[in-house]
Amino acid sequence: MAELVISTLDQGVLTLTFNRPDALNAWTDAMGRRYFDLLAQAEKDPDVRAVVVTGAGKGFCAGADFKTLTAIQTGTYDERPDPRPNTFPTTIGKPIIAAVNGACAGLGMVHALVCDLVFTAEEAKWTTAFARRGLIAEYGLSWVLPRIMGQQRAMDVLLSGRVFTGREACELGLANRALPAESLLSEAQAYARELAVHSSPASMAVIKRQVWGDWDTTLEESAKAAVREMLASFERPDFTEGVASFLKRRPPNFPAL
Repeated sequence: MAELVISTLDQGVLTLTFNRPDALNAWTDAMGRRYFDLLAQAEKDPDVRAVVVTGAGKGFCAGADFKTLTAIQTGTYDERPDPRPNTFPTTIGKPIIAAVNGACAGLGMVHALVCDLVFTAEEAKWTTAFARRGLIAEYGLSWVLPRIMGQQRAMDVLLSGRVFTGREACELGLANRALPAESLLSEAQAYARELAVHSSPASMAVIKRQVWGDWDTTLEESAKAAVREMLASFERPDFTEGVASFLKRRPPNFPAL
């Protein structure tokens, strides 16, 4: 049986590819479990500095698999779900970049937007789809979308369930870059390599925790916590190396996380 998620490591960048191309990489518990297992392994692997997530074939992830939805509807679904929540990627201390190469719908959009950055193919098809399936905004998307794109725009894409392109997704603030499909993955991997070479793994882990965690704090609380984090960073070898590499005008050699 083909691997549900293909994993390749090159120059500090781990590329994870959802591999159910015949189903536009529709989400199953088995595929999700494998994806989360690989992220957990990446967290512990000192050779992994950044992660890129994409899909095989014409889709990124077309949402929940319809066989699963049908089984839930008929009461015949008996697979034990993974206890890790769909927001699990936000807890990984390494940057994760979604490279949305094609269909990105429903639960697939959730998994794109719980990555830290999003690159998308210009003509990739995006949709929340929920309202058109008699469903609701799943897995925290009602929390994430207004913070990324504003309440009115979030209401638009959630209530209408309309399909829009990657180009519009970028204009709406859902993606950092919209790129030609043929260069999407290489551009995302090149960006990830920049992080792998030039950014401190410890700094990236703390910054990621700050950004995802500070949405629930006040400005004063965030500022106080940042002081504590800054003092801790002064004690790490990353700070010494970061300053030395700058003064000596050479690439840094940061220790692994």
